[in-house]
Amino acid sequence: MTNSMNPDTAAAPALTQDQLKTLVGQAALNYVVPGDIVGVGTGSTVNKFIDALATMKDQIKGAVSSSVASTERLLALGIPVFDSNDVSRLSVYIDGADEIDGHGNMVKGGGAALTREKIVAAQSDRFVCIADESKLVKTLGVFPLPVEVIPMATRRVMAQFVAKGGDAKLRLKDGRPLVTDNGQHIVDVTGLQITDPLAFEAEVSQWPGVVTVGVFAFQRAQVCLLGTASGVKTLTF
Repeated sequence: MTNSMNPDTAAAPALTQDQLKTLVGQAALNYVVPGDIVGVGTGSTVNKFIDALATMKDQIKGAVSSSVASTERLLALGIPVFDSNDVSRLSVYIDGADEIDGHGNMVKGGGAALTREKIVAAQSDRFVCIADESKLVKTLGVFPLPVEVIPMATRRVMAQFVAKGGDAKLRLKDGRPLVTDNGQHIVDVTGLQITDPLAFEAEVSQWPGVVTVGVFAFQRAQVCLLGTASGVKTLTF
């Protein structure tokens, strides 16, 4: 991992988390290729990027979005949204992370869009992660690991995580199981230390009923724009 500080985005101490998200969202514009279609993720940090992207919407063809929420925001700002099946490849995918380690491996899915995020990441040449410095960890597993599952497999998948030493809970919304954009459920797992993200992702992805596990190791980030009290730090992997 290498890192650098962008002096153009240097920030004064005591910036709020919202201000840090704005900084990295704006910094991500440097990775947008004029004339291309941009892969766009999901979440509060990505919303800042979408707002920034609107300032150069006439320089791009549009976006491929990883969620209904991001699609609605893009369209409201006048940015065309393409179906991923109509785009052969993307030069860059820009998204946040719940955790990222020193090799670019991530835990994602806090916004319940992990399956579509992984699909768009897989068709992109480069993954640029935008996050604040609290998301940088030595070992993945502090943040609850999201796993999208087919509802009929929920109990058995949860039991498999318990057998691995984890604590698995079904994610709820308004007292009922949360339903993703794909019509599935989310299981959140705590108590794990993911020391080999590639092996972990490969194993859990094969469990019957698992749609997507929120470890992004096969689709890891090549760049992370990290919002810090001193400005935007660029990490490359």
